[in-house]
Amino acid sequence: MILAMPAPPAPPVLDAAAAYPQVAAARGALAAGDWPALRTLVEDQDAHGRTTLVSEIGGAPHAEAFLPKAFAEQPDDPVAAAMLGAHLIIAGWRIRTGSRAQDVSREQFVQFFDHLRRAEQILIEATARHPQDAAAWTQRVTSARGLELGQSEARRRYDRLAAGHPHHLPAQSSLLQQLCPKWSGSWEKAYAFAWECADAAPAGAPNAVLIVEAHLEQAFDHDSLAAGRAFLRTPQVRSAIHDAAQRSVWHREFRHDWGWVEVRSTFALAFCLMHEWTSAAQQFAALGDLGAESMFGYFGDPAEEFQRFRKKAYAKGGRP
Repeated sequence: MILAMPAPPAPPVLDAAAAYPQVAAARGALAAGDWPALRTLVEDQDAHGRTTLVSEIGGAPHAEAFLPKAFAEQPDDPVAAAMLGAHLIIAGWRIRTGSRAQDVSREQFVQFFDHLRRAEQILIEATARHPQDAAAWTQRVTSARGLELGQSEARRRYDRLAAGHPHHLPAQSSLLQQLCPKWSGSWEKAYAFAWECADAAPAGAPNAVLIVEAHLEQAFDHDSLAAGRAFLRTPQVRSAIHDAAQRSVWHREFRHDWGWVEVRSTFALAFCLMHEWTSAAQQFAALGDLGAESMFGYFGDPAEEFQRFRKKAYAKGGRP
């Protein structure tokens, strides 16, 4: 009797709309120019969902033409303000690119700072009028980093947000970047913040992924990939990442709510680099055909790298 070979997994879908139907609906409303539908959809989400939709629409096609008009017609609307602010920040970052500062031209920096300053004007007013708006505050944490306003100011903005939304992962991930050495922080500050957020979060919450993000950032800061992998496989780091998994993706209370795809994708990559192939395969299997860029883009095209790592995990760790 010849056993049939399992079908190869389908190519990963990294588009957020595949994981979160609200993203597809929001894009449809944007394309149709239907502001009432778009606003209602955003208002119906929790803080994490609002922040995700604000960022997704801020970076979407048609945003450049639609959002300034929506904001001009409703300048007091927190959704319009947050979306336009997000659009300006995303557009500015696209001009700057993700390159190191020494590889960014003077003209790129001029345009980058111009976009972020315009976003700041909108978001400052928005957070003054609506101090509980997590989406607008999250954008301000990001703009503080881009405008090089310093660690204290970025933390101040995060603390204002956290007063109303203490476990807001999008803002925590943004501040974690600010605390890394590449943005004039330190590994001590980055790890202290990651553990602070993980310790405060409820059991099964996704926030412990910040511990993994911090370790991956330090791994990629090594001179070679081999050195980074060796760092991740040290007993202390392995223990920390296992602890983070026990608090989140391995916990019985972990839920597939907003952000779950990004969280599992990050753990999957970490387990691959640690050569813990069975654990990596389990995360890929939980994702199904879904995936997120997470940090796969460090190696090349995110979709291709995601598929390459997933294939290796299934080959070495088994396909659950």
